[in-house]
Amino acid sequence: MTAQKKVFVKTYGCQMNVYDSGRMTDALAPAGYETTDAAESADLVILNTCHIREKAAEKVYSELGRLRALKAEKAAAGQDMLVAVAGCVAQAEGAEIAARAPVVDVVVGPQAYHRLPELVAAAATRRSVDTDFPVESKFDHLPAPDAAATRRRGPTAFLTVQEGCDKFCAFCVVPYTRGAEVSRPAAAVVAEAAALAAAGVREVTLLGQNVNAWEADGPDGRTWGLGRLAFRLAEIPGLARIRYTTSHPRDMSDELIAAHRDLPALMPYLHLPVQSGSDRILNAMNRQHSAADYLRLVERIRRARPDMAMSGDFIVGFPGETEEDFAATLAVVDAVAYAAAFSFKYSPRPGTPAADRSGQVPEAAKTERLARLQERIEAHRAAFNASCVGATMEVLLEKPGRWPGQIVGRSPYLQSVVVTGSDGGIGDLVQVRIDGVGPNSLAGSAVVAQREPESRPVVAEGAS
Repeated sequence: MTAQKKVFVKTYGCQMNVYDSGRMTDALAPAGYETTDAAESADLVILNTCHIREKAAEKVYSELGRLRALKAEKAAAGQDMLVAVAGCVAQAEGAEIAARAPVVDVVVGPQAYHRLPELVAAAATRRSVDTDFPVESKFDHLPAPDAAATRRRGPTAFLTVQEGCDKFCAFCVVPYTRGAEVSRPAAAVVAEAAALAAAGVREVTLLGQNVNAWEADGPDGRTWGLGRLAFRLAEIPGLARIRYTTSHPRDMSDELIAAHRDLPALMPYLHLPVQSGSDRILNAMNRQHSAADYLRLVERIRRARPDMAMSGDFIVGFPGETEEDFAATLAVVDAVAYAAAFSFKYSPRPGTPAADRSGQVPEAAKTERLARLQERIEAHRAAFNASCVGATMEVLLEKPGRWPGQIVGRSPYLQSVVVTGSDGGIGDLVQVRIDGVGPNSLAGSAVVAQREPESRPVVAEGAS
């Protein structure tokens, strides 16, 4: 009997890459591959890459250097190991990968990973490269998610519903590496979500580069938006929570805002990037909205769902950014009072409109502004977490805690919660009273009496 082959996947970047990595292993399973947590024991190593920022791409080349040494060690011991680079770096830099890293046997873009089994098979005799945008949808050719693998991954799962981008923000490579905006059919999304729920998934996060731009024909013959899709997914037995990311302010429809008001399963936590608070910089970024447009949208969302917690993305040091522009960004942070946010220094990405612009901000200025921005974001995050103390909220239990009697879960606001006194198991939803705040998590006690109505922190007036 042929020994089972092992595949190790290292994932860089966004949640969509996490989803893609899982689907890659699903695609390879029929070819005899099972996953391993160690590259040293793998017959195939896949680096699923991100090209959003310069350091992310350089980390890939650094990892390839380590894999070159490992591959040589295994060859000296009479063992074979294939190395594959997948994802957005593969799409954008396929030729450079071939030139810089002879250790790589397979290069595959994010739209072609359903072809991995045949590419890996061909790599036994020659380097295999596929960075095309296939006419056929990869989702039509991937096997159904493996139930056993889904159970091992836990009670939460990602589900890609939309890929690509038509916005062409001046700083972003996504339109060039992921292609045009494409929405998966509603029936396919519902079927995959149902399969996940049948395998024990209680919470699903819908993914897309512009996930709230998702639009497709529904089974009823009507065009569905993301809000209507959320209502349908909430009907799936066992599926208790729905999230989605990443959204664009221009695609936040009335229907989707109403879904946040009317659908309890749609969690009150929204990642809505703005990138800058300066209208001048937003225009240079080609965001096609103003800071005031964004703040009015946040206000509408919070009117519909008063307990909504907001998350965002910010770029500091975009070409031409002045101290006045940066101050406008800090003003937006204060106005929204984000529960969490991601912030980065601008890094030029080859092929994007902003990469060759004049007015590049000195690195020292970018570093100093980023520190100030992160300090302000952290103050709002800490205040939001403190506002949760004393509240009772539903927590989805996900994994054992560090100490006996503890179990760790997630709040509706995506906070990590260390729970004591619960007799629930992984995958259960339990009522928890929040007792304290730590550096990276909340601490709470399970409410063991009759189920109490959920209480939620209220966003302070003026926050929107």
